[in-house]
Amino acid sequence: MFYLVCFDIVDDRKRYRVVKALKGFGVRVQKSVFECPSLTDEKLVKLRHRIDDIIDHSEDSVRFYPACRKCIAGMEYSGIGDPPVKQNFSVVI
Repeated sequence: MFYLVCFDIVDDRKRYRVVKALKGFGVRVQKSVFECPSLTDEKLVKLRHRIDDIIDHSEDSVRFYPACRKCIAGMEYSGIGDPPVKQNFSVVI
């Protein structure tokens, strides 16, 4: 599943650690926004636990927005940057 992950983290050190964690799962498209094009349920749980262990829940915010293929296909942007990464999936039985 494709996820857009947005964050607002007060502490610089914690922000850096969250960015480092997110880089293992997606592409940074803005200073506080990552596109994660292939998060399975297991990877999402792992990422959320990792971030939950870093942030201060009383002052930081991290949001995970799922996007379906149709939403990704209709996604628009202006200015610099690349379009969202679209990955094809195959099921092998």
